[in-house]
Amino acid sequence: MTLDLPSPAAPLKIGTRGSPLALAQAHETRNRLAAAFDLPPEAFEVTVIQTTGDRVIDRPLKEIGGKGLFTREIETAMLQGEIDIAVHSMKDMPVLQPEGLVLDCYLPREDERDAFVSNDFKTLADVPAGSKVGTSSLRRRAQVLVRRPDLEVVEFRGNVQTRLRKLSDGVAVATFLAMAGLNRLGRPEIAQSALSPDDMLPAIAQGAIGIERRADDSRVAEMLEAIHDKVTADRLAAERAFLAALDGSCETPIAGLAELDGGTLRLRGEILRPDGSEHLTDDRTAPIEDGAALGREMAMDLLSKVEPGFFDFRS
Repeated sequence: MTLDLPSPAAPLKIGTRGSPLALAQAHETRNRLAAAFDLPPEAFEVTVIQTTGDRVIDRPLKEIGGKGLFTREIETAMLQGEIDIAVHSMKDMPVLQPEGLVLDCYLPREDERDAFVSNDFKTLADVPAGSKVGTSSLRRRAQVLVRRPDLEVVEFRGNVQTRLRKLSDGVAVATFLAMAGLNRLGRPEIAQSALSPDDMLPAIAQGAIGIERRADDSRVAEMLEAIHDKVTADRLAAERAFLAALDGSCETPIAGLAELDGGTLRLRGEILRPDGSEHLTDDRTAPIEDGAALGREMAMDLLSKVEPGFFDFRS
């Protein structure tokens, strides 16, 4: 059967958030599909959908609903047939998809590290005691406080441009972004330095783009197979299994990174209290095909080691 490809007259509709980074990711997806099937850019239509997470920027994510805030409206549009696929930053994705949707296509992963951003200092170690650093991430907040309990961490939400403006306004002397986002925006120079995973283990799936579709859309499924990256899928299988077994919301600081070396997968994981007073880490290897099982096993072992009251902050 010949695949019914999109055309300028009947374009494939790509749903995305409207930030510069989200649009860059949607355009990367469009360009990869266009190249794979020798189609013009006009065979695709990028549809911007504003999410709750985009509208409410003056409160921490955990206060307004967690990760689904960046996906719910987009997924509703797809279920209603308004768009054909949705392009997501995987670090924002809940571990479970709504009934009728599936997430089984990943683009090649970008740099997974966190970026240290400051107008005044080259590294986190250079920041003077008592200074304010900004982040909206519970993970980054906790990791900073583990390593630098002498700093004050303040809430710092918004896109790249907003956060840079806040730095210039003196809200904080430093903040953190994803190196992947800066690279995709063509602005890697914004980072004073990239933080080694040994110093700040990244968010689960940081740097990865996922493409969601309707489960019954075989045409789109066949198209997405052409741009799917198995290496990224293998890494995320371990990381997201670790996340799913622990929590999967924005209410618990969780970090994790899977890396491949030949046929072996290495998984590092970390769970923390938001105030940095406690944290637990693990580091294991397994055959690549056992990555998801390794993620679940590591999560359960970490949970068995936490002291009573470790998760009291979630109540």
